Amino acid sequence: MAHYYEQQIASLVEPYRKRIPIRTLVLEGIVFLEIIREVLRNKHDLVVKMTDTTDWLGQLFSSDDMHLLRKCPCPVWLVKPNAPKTCRRILAAVDVSNDCTASELMTRQELNQRILQAAISLALSEFGRLHIVHVWDAIGENLLRTRRALFMDATYDEITQYIEQVKIQHQKNLNFLMHEMTDRLGKSTMDYLRPQLHLIKGSARKEVPVLSKQLEADLIIMGTVARTGIPGFIMGNTAEAILNHINCSVLAIKPPGFDTPVKLEN
Repeated sequence: MAHYYEQQIASLVEPYRKRIPIRTLVLEGIVFLEIIREVLRNKHDLVVKMTDTTDWLGQLFSSDDMHLLRKCPCPVWLVKPNAPKTCRRILAAVDVSNDCTASELMTRQELNQRILQAAISLALSEFGRLHIVHVWDAIGENLLRTRRALFMDATYDEITQYIEQVKIQHQKNLNFLMHEMTDRLGKSTMDYLRPQLHLIKGSARKEVPVLSKQLEADLIIMGTVARTGIPGFIMGNTAEAILNHINCSVLAIKPPGFDTPVKLEN
C-alpha cells in the first residue's frame, strides 16, 4: 500500500521537479499527528493541506484539519478542493484591541505583524487585492444601554460619546499597526498594495465570516491561538467559531512562544 501511494505522489510532483527540489514521503498513522511529527523532525516552516470534503454538517474543515490548526507549531494553509490557482482576494484578520495584560499585548502585537507580513507577501506574489479587518466592540455597552450598571444612570449622549471614543481608539490602534508595517516594509510597497482597511463594530465570530463572503475572499489569514506557553489551551473560541462559518481557504498563523502539545515520543 505504501508503494502505491509513493507512486501516486511521484506522478503528481514530476512536472515540478525541474523547477524546484522536491522530497516525497509517505507516513503511516493518524494524519494530524504524523504531519506535526514530521514538522518537528525537519523544522518545516509551513504545512499546506487540502481540506477534506465538506461534511454532512456543512463544515469545510475536518477533525484532522482542526487538530492541525490547534496544534501544529508552524503556520498551516488549508486549501479548498475547488480553490482558484491564485489568491486574488486576501482577507487578513487582526486584533488591535488592548484589553489584556502587557505580556499578552506584546504577543498579540507580534501575531498581528506576522499575519500582515504573510498577507502582504502573498498579495505581492499573487497580484492580489489585500483587505485587512479588525472587529471591535465597546465593553459594557449593553449594560449601559439598559441602565442597569451599578451606581450609574448614563444618558444616551454619554453612551454614544463613550462608544465613539472606543471606536476612535481602535482606529488609532489599527492605524499605528499599519504605520509599523509601512516602516518595516517601505512606503513604496504599501502604496503599491493600497490595502483596504475594515473597522467593523460587532462580534468577530460573526463579522469576519460575513465580510469574507461579501468580498468573495479566496483566502483568510488569521491567528488561531488564544494563549501561548500552555499546551492544550491553544484555540480561541472566536477563532474556532470563525473557522466553522467560513467557506474559503485559510492560512493560520501561530504567535511567538507557541508550544505544541505533540511530541516526537508521543
